[in-house]
Amino acid sequence: MGLSEENLIGLTLALISSGFIGASFIIKKQGLKKAAAFSGVRAGVGGYYYLLEPLWWVGMITMIVGEVANFVAYAFAPAVLVTPLGALSVIVSATLAQLILKEKLHQLGILGCVMCIAGSVIIVIHAPKEQPINSVLEIWDMATQPAFLAYVGSITVLVFILVFHFVPRCGHTNVLVYTAICSLMGSLTVMSVKALGTSLKLTFQGENQLIYPQTWFFMLVVAICVIMQMNYLNKALDTFNTAVVSPIYYVMFTTLTILASVIMFKDWDGQSGGTVVSEICGFIVVLSGMILLHATKEFERCPSFRGSAPSSPSLSARLYNGNEDFFIKHDEENGSPSESTCSRRQELH
Repeated sequence: MGLSEENLIGLTLALISSGFIGASFIIKKQGLKKAAAFSGVRAGVGGYYYLLEPLWWVGMITMIVGEVANFVAYAFAPAVLVTPLGALSVIVSATLAQLILKEKLHQLGILGCVMCIAGSVIIVIHAPKEQPINSVLEIWDMATQPAFLAYVGSITVLVFILVFHFVPRCGHTNVLVYTAICSLMGSLTVMSVKALGTSLKLTFQGENQLIYPQTWFFMLVVAICVIMQMNYLNKALDTFNTAVVSPIYYVMFTTLTILASVIMFKDWDGQSGGTVVSEICGFIVVLSGMILLHATKEFERCPSFRGSAPSSPSLSARLYNGNEDFFIKHDEENGSPSESTCSRRQELH
C-alpha cells in the first residue's frame, strides 16, 4: 500500500523526532546525575536543582526540537502511524546509553533493535490514510462523542488515584506508578496535539481556526498534560534505571495513544480486517523487540552471565525493586560492578 503525500511528510517528521528525543533522554539523564551530585538531592525525592544545570537544559531543548517535529507529524499523519515509530527513539537511546552511560547492549539487544525496525516498517506499510478535516469544529465533535468522553473520564480518575494514593506509598519503589501517570496523560496530550496541530495547519493554509475557542482549549490541555508528563518522567528517570523506564513508558504510552486515537479519530474505519491485523502484528513485533532489547541490555555486566547461564530475570523483579536498581547504578557509576553487586541482582530474580 503506497503512502499518501501527507503520510510521507508525517513519517519523515516522526523519524527526525525519534532521533532527537532518543538523544535527549541520555543528555537529560546526565544532567540529572550532575545536579544530584552537586546538590545532594535527587529529582526523584523532590529536588529541583536540575533546573539550574545547563546540561539538563541542553537535553530539554533537544527534546523540545524532537517534540515539535512530532507535533507537526501528527498534523499530517494518523496517530496509529506516528506513535509506534517512537520505538526508534529507544534504539537511539539504547545506542547512546551504551556509549555514554556505559549500559551494555548484549547481542540479543541488537536483535531487539532489528525487530523494532522491522515492526515499524510493517506499521508504515499498512498505515491508514489521514482523514481530511476542514475545521477544528469537526475535531471538537469527535472529542465530545460519548465514547471518547468516557475514555477521558476514566483517564482522569486513574491519574488522580495514582497521584494522591499510590505516589506517596510506592512511587519510589514501583516504576509503574510514575510511568503510568506519564502514559495516561500522554495519550490525552497526543489527541490534543493532533487537534491543535491540525488547527494551525488549516490556519496557515488560509482558514483561520484561532477564532474558535476550541482551538485555545486544546492548547490549554496540551500545556497541562505536557507539564505533568515532564514532571513525572523526570522522577521516573532519576529514580529507576533507564533500561526499565524506557520500554515500560513506550509500551503503555503507545498502547493508550493508539486506543485513544481509534476511539476519537476512528483511524481503523474503512480498513480491511487484514490490514488492521497487520498493523497490530507490527506493533507486537516492535513491542517484542523493545522487551528483548532492554531485558538483555545489562546482562554482560555480571561475570556469571559470561559463564554458566543464570536463570532468566523476572519482569516483576525488575519492576518492583527500584531501590535495588538505584544502588546498583551507584556502584556502577563508581566503577565496574562487583561480584557481590551482580549476585545481589540475581538473588532478586
